[in-house]
Amino acid sequence: MANVVVVGAQWGDEGKGKIVDWLSHRADLVVRYQGGHNAGHTLVIDGETFKLSLLPSGVVRPGKISIIGNGVVIDPWALVGEIEAIQARGIDISPKTLKISESAALILPLHRELDEFREDLSGHSIGTTRRGIGPAYEDKAARRAVRVCDLSEPAALEARVEKLLFHHNALRKGNGLEPVGKAQLITLLMNMGPRLLPYAAPVWRELSEARKDGKRILFEGAQGAMLDVDHGTYPFVTSSNTVAGHAAAGSGFAPAGLGYVLGICKAYTTRVGAGPFPSELHDDMGRKIGERGHEFGTVTGRRRRCGWFDAVMVRQAVKVGGITGIALTKLDVLDGIEQLKVCIAYKLDGSRVDYLPAGYGRQARVEPIYEDLNGWSDSTRGARSWADLSATAIKYVRRIEELIEAPVALLSTSPERGDTILVRDPFAD
Repeated sequence: MANVVVVGAQWGDEGKGKIVDWLSHRADLVVRYQGGHNAGHTLVIDGETFKLSLLPSGVVRPGKISIIGNGVVIDPWALVGEIEAIQARGIDISPKTLKISESAALILPLHRELDEFREDLSGHSIGTTRRGIGPAYEDKAARRAVRVCDLSEPAALEARVEKLLFHHNALRKGNGLEPVGKAQLITLLMNMGPRLLPYAAPVWRELSEARKDGKRILFEGAQGAMLDVDHGTYPFVTSSNTVAGHAAAGSGFAPAGLGYVLGICKAYTTRVGAGPFPSELHDDMGRKIGERGHEFGTVTGRRRRCGWFDAVMVRQAVKVGGITGIALTKLDVLDGIEQLKVCIAYKLDGSRVDYLPAGYGRQARVEPIYEDLNGWSDSTRGARSWADLSATAIKYVRRIEELIEAPVALLSTSPERGDTILVRDPFAD
């Protein structure tokens, strides 16, 4: 049986939550392997909406094991709050159904404060969610992070906090911020220990056993390929690797066992925050798509920037991320638009280019080259088979397949779980 890795193929917000939830009925384990509570996955199940940030999207399905891997940075207060909120709605979450990597690094209040301070500096904002994700990853890379396992050893925790504050208090002093008290931070963390540690586990072993037993594993990424710290529109990116290859490193799973890579993308393009966006629409059409698609960030509530489908960018995500097939979402948002456009190439300094350059200056200068496609008047909302789609809508999907050089495996036609057309089962490969 194949395992499946779900990744965003644009700038995040592609609808990964619904797709992971839809696929999770076939999986035994669902794994988050990177990012933090800057992710926002919205699930609509029988008319009831669930909004998740840290918890894997499979957590709302009974009988599944949910795992938060070592590649995730965890705000323990946010996570415990999310667990309690979901439990209050009748969902069973216990140490038997949720396991957190003991190696995962923690996001602390000082990380959030530093993130906010940097975003408020004139000329330095990159549009983060101000939740401390970047500073927490910085500390992890610098080997001074506090990790989940440290909460079980008071002596080790004290030494870890001392090293952390040696750096941060010097940084805070230089920026005119009050220093963080060591005793106060240790007390906060020790009080959190009993609430978080029951879920802590060597999840790499759980995944190894699952693979040996032939269980199906679904890996869930956050953000999107164009927000990858190495392959995205740097510096307007997240602080982790979002491509499928990181599913192995971010969970402790054997790379050879990852299996099918399903890229998620909308039938148009959106982006939250600052950074290049070649196919962005600044007119009534952009506003129309945004309103019809309810394009507001799940986590921040910020209005998303909207534009036509960028086939150049998605094709690049397919090649860099090893994407096997695509789940195309929000096709219904385009219903009734008479003329559609798809970006098929860029013009850069007078020349035609077929990829998004790495340099920020060049990314900012590229201009979209569009291909016009006919729209459709029939509604695609709620369609559950190809027979429910008009020939023009199908033609639009087929043209996207040709341009991005990857097949559409699933087609989502509304936020509802069942409104999905299965073209090819990722778990069958």
